[in-house]
Amino acid sequence: MAPAPAPPRVLVVDDNADLADNLAELLGDAGYAARTAGTCADALRAAADGGFDVALVDLHLPDGDGNGLAPKLKEHAPDGQVILLTGFATLESAVRAVRAGACAYLMKPCAMEDVLLAVEQAMRQVRLHQEKRELARRAHVAEKLAAVGTMTAGLSHEIRNPLNAATLQLELLERRLGRLAAADQAPLREPLRLVKVELERLDHILDDFLQFARPRELSRRTVDLAAVAGQVLDFLAGAFERRTVRLERRLAGPAPIRGDEERLRQVLVNLFLNALEAVADGGRVRVACAALPPGPDHTRQVELVVEDDGPGIPPDVGDRIFEPFFTTKATGSGLGLSIVHAIVIQHGGTIEARPAPDGGARMVLRIPVAS
Repeated sequence: MAPAPAPPRVLVVDDNADLADNLAELLGDAGYAARTAGTCADALRAAADGGFDVALVDLHLPDGDGNGLAPKLKEHAPDGQVILLTGFATLESAVRAVRAGACAYLMKPCAMEDVLLAVEQAMRQVRLHQEKRELARRAHVAEKLAAVGTMTAGLSHEIRNPLNAATLQLELLERRLGRLAAADQAPLREPLRLVKVELERLDHILDDFLQFARPRELSRRTVDLAAVAGQVLDFLAGAFERRTVRLERRLAGPAPIRGDEERLRQVLVNLFLNALEAVADGGRVRVACAALPPGPDHTRQVELVVEDDGPGIPPDVGDRIFEPFFTTKATGSGLGLSIVHAIVIQHGGTIEARPAPDGGARMVLRIPVAS
């Protein structure tokens, strides 16, 4: 099962240690993950170390003031919100708080109900900023998809025709080469093989491009995802053995979904090979698949998890790996995981990339159970 979502993070910044500890305890009881800091320097270190969603900041601190600290804190957490606390409120101080980027201004001593209300309102702003960023990312992806669709017809003709012609001429050359004496063939075989490999690679990239731009309709039937995963792993077993990569399976079938088995195989091959490529020789890949218990809305899902002990996904690219044409590899079209994402969405499912508990990457795929 997937881990529970992390609680919202609140940073309490106040040089009154007893007050800060009391606020942190009450916030913890309300479901927040609260930390404390007594100075501006401590607060900045805490923000840089673990970030925050909401910061409760005293206006007067031993090494500075809350108005000056607020924008520095937001540099570490651009979506985070700051609530200023003071025992000496004036109109001028309230105006300065707003200019510093604070979303609320509370008088000390303040009732816990007021603090919780202000923190919850601040969390709404945090969620709103996150949703806006996600919408902007989706709009950016949609623009790329529109460009792909516009270019598809032309590329299909302009690339496929000369590619087919080159492949045909290469086959003809290979047959003519076979008529030569063995000694004359030897120095020509290797360059011929390299050209053939590159043409096949180009053909594969074009197939990815066309498939992504013009996905076909699914041919749905009831499919046991755990059984299909086992078959794909059996097919790829030789590749794992050649790399001496340890493959661990936990396929707790039956895991029935309604889907297109051919497209699902494509998803699994891509995920398993990506994990294999990510690990060093002698590394480890884990694959688990099972039907999850019913959720709060009584719906059920099948979950497939692929973990590796490779270097993991860099934090700065984690949100982009499903974007079309984005890749961290030296070669490739950058469409493999985009196609995976599109197929999973067609099946009404979700796929996420997360850090694995022991390092490496963790891909989590979920598709509704067949009704």
